[in-house]
Amino acid sequence: MPEPNYAATISKELNISVGQVSATLALLDEDCTVPFIARYRKEATGLLDEVAITNIRDLKERLAQLDKRRDAMLKSLQERQLLTDELQAKLAAATNLNDLEDIYLPFKPKRKTRASVAREKGLEPLALDIFNYRIKDVKQAAQSYVDKEKGVESVEQAIDGAKDIMAEWMSEHPQARKQLRAYWLKEAVLTSKLAKGKEEEAQKYKDYFQWTEKSAAAPSHRILAMLRGENEGMLKLTLAPDDEEALIIMDKNFLKGEGACKDLIEVTIEDAYDRLLAPSMETELRAELKKRADHEAIKVFSKNLRELLMAPPLGQDSIIALDPGFRTGCKLVCLSPQGDLLHHDVIYPHMEGGDGAKQAKANAERKLLDLCKKYSVVAIAVGNGTAGRETEEFLRSIDFAGAALTVPQIIMVNESGASIYSASDVAREEFPDHDLTVRGAVSIGRRLMDPLAELVKLDPKSIGVGQYQHDVDQSELKTSLDDTVISCVNSVGVELNTASKQLLSYVSGLGKQIAGNIVQHRQENGPFKSRAELKKVSRLGPKAFEQCAGFLRIREAANPLDASAVHPESYKVVEAMAKDLGLKVADLMKDPEARKKIDLKRYVSDKIGIPTLQDILQELEKPGRDPRAKLEPVKFADGVHTMDDLKEGMKIPGIITNVTAFGAFVDVGVHQDGLVHISELSNKYIKDASEVVTVAQKVQVTVLAVDKARKRISLSLKR
Repeated sequence: MPEPNYAATISKELNISVGQVSATLALLDEDCTVPFIARYRKEATGLLDEVAITNIRDLKERLAQLDKRRDAMLKSLQERQLLTDELQAKLAAATNLNDLEDIYLPFKPKRKTRASVAREKGLEPLALDIFNYRIKDVKQAAQSYVDKEKGVESVEQAIDGAKDIMAEWMSEHPQARKQLRAYWLKEAVLTSKLAKGKEEEAQKYKDYFQWTEKSAAAPSHRILAMLRGENEGMLKLTLAPDDEEALIIMDKNFLKGEGACKDLIEVTIEDAYDRLLAPSMETELRAELKKRADHEAIKVFSKNLRELLMAPPLGQDSIIALDPGFRTGCKLVCLSPQGDLLHHDVIYPHMEGGDGAKQAKANAERKLLDLCKKYSVVAIAVGNGTAGRETEEFLRSIDFAGAALTVPQIIMVNESGASIYSASDVAREEFPDHDLTVRGAVSIGRRLMDPLAELVKLDPKSIGVGQYQHDVDQSELKTSLDDTVISCVNSVGVELNTASKQLLSYVSGLGKQIAGNIVQHRQENGPFKSRAELKKVSRLGPKAFEQCAGFLRIREAANPLDASAVHPESYKVVEAMAKDLGLKVADLMKDPEARKKIDLKRYVSDKIGIPTLQDILQELEKPGRDPRAKLEPVKFADGVHTMDDLKEGMKIPGIITNVTAFGAFVDVGVHQDGLVHISELSNKYIKDASEVVTVAQKVQVTVLAVDKARKRISLSLKR
């Protein structure tokens, strides 16, 4: 069972009732996944969504890490016979890592310091007397500590040693540290300057050659940019508030009397702050700023990834996919409605020259018409890289109707990461007998058919929707992106008999090993005829079945509920509903009037409540419904292929490819994304670009400026 103090602490911090938190922690301790809890345990959690459940999980982990650090401290103190009841109580009461470390700091094993050297010389009693204002004549008191054998040559050396000890006490004083930390967090100024002799190399950091702003207000992208510039040796960063205000805080903590001791303590305060506390506060604040910037960047990345993964799918139709190219031609593949490779070839519609080029273009056109007829093609996917726009225009020039064919949809597809997929182990396993170009074209086509199913094969960092993804905390990034992929996969549901093992591995309760076993079982025994057959899969035990079954679909199954999101544990309830109406389950699913007669209260039990029953009714209405929107392809402006075709003031269509803290990048069909700065996203003031735009959103933009030398396009969404 979860620790009771965790539930109370989490409840208070997240403003969620203790009962809801306790129930969620209990389910997590039973190895239930976040999607499963959110979808199938609504009664237990009081309708908590995935975000709330994830927050509970993550906060519990942080609290567990805090306890782990506390236990290590207690063990160390006990071993060194330093643990007192008072100290143990203080450590037990600490609710965050900073407070915990501040309490432990005076007792932390240290390397040799100026203060430890002074203690070895026997000067700690003198320091105590000065610190507590017990003496009137410091020099006279220090005289008795002069001892050449101990290395104290003079009164001045004795006093200096006492000051070193007092400075360390001040730097380790929990209350002073807490007050200074709060002051630094609120008032510190971040200053960036060009590193000496780096002007030519550091041009990409030009904005930060002379930059100053309060760190508390600095957005994540600027913090990460400056930190990267510093790491690369291009920038010099400083971080500090006003020293006078900081020293006033120190004075309030340590100036408690008058006389000679006060004068000496005043001098020590300045030394303690400059030499010990300020560097410590800067280190802490840098870490805090990095953590904050990482969190914001990861949040943006995860949101963009969700939008991309949940982009509308074409669905199961026969398609042609083209990976465009000029000199090397366009790699062409034909895919079945299930995404299987049926045929591959190369066409050359963009050759330069006279009759040879015309013939090559004619051959390309004829080949496309033949393949569209042979495979009943309904759409053609075109990668948006080099020669993408030219290939799109070539396809639109073909007279499909004149050839007695249904005109296929021609759709540009973002090919970011396709080359990484084509060289991956996953691609080699799928297509061991085909080269990189074929694999890349297949990936482009499958992205059109089902972006989610194809993109899960890639490391999310290579998809191209992040910001400073290599600079942020990699563990936190992986956790957040994995959560996003898992959420999307389980939200959509997975077709059990066609899903790749990569897609299956993200299904609740599975993982790579069991996903591979499912695919192997499918290959050896043929398609699954029911969800119940999953229990025959190696290593897929009762718990894994409970977690995954509701998210897996089997079209054309004997039991129609196997194609829905109704969990097998609720099949008996649906059967009872149908029986009470004198119907079979399949008839109940087809009859909306019959479903209106169902009184949900009749089916409430200690295991199932109204929220789950309402979900079941929604599923009976639209079994296995896909939450993704309908596909509406973007059509770029005619005659706009390169940056040379763009002119200031032009209004052109585009599609958002990435959203960052400072704006949104838009593909307008010229192989170079343009930037809509956050100030140009809306006529009203906005703090966050994601307030008004999302990845994969179609937009109409105005060209503000074109900088061909720096390959920059400035755009506006203002009307």
